[in-house]
Amino acid sequence: MDDYDLKELATQYFTTFSNKDIEGLDTMFTDDVTLRDWEASAEGREDTIKATQTIFDNVDTIKVTPLAIYQELDTVIAEITVEINNETTMLVTDVINFVDGKISNIRAYRG
Repeated sequence: MDDYDLKELATQYFTTFSNKDIEGLDTMFTDDVTLRDWEASAEGREDTIKATQTIFDNVDTIKVTPLAIYQELDTVIAEITVEINNETTMLVTDVINFVDGKISNIRAYRG
């Protein structure tokens, strides 16, 4: 494993996501990134960007706030809150895998 601060990279991911910065997110993903949550799944950078853009298109604002971030080798597990349109807040756990400092897999669990 290389010397990346994966907790910091995860925090940057949450900030970039909260800013609805699709170009910034694109630079954080590996080419073969996968995404799975309770509503969608995607394989590859292009599909993951499309799935993320769909989320952004369906909300006015989205804010991700980390409550706790844990790391084991190349995996970060983050307990987060997701606030949508300044009112709806849900608890989510993200499991994020990294390869060479880039996100290779995101699994999000609601609840």
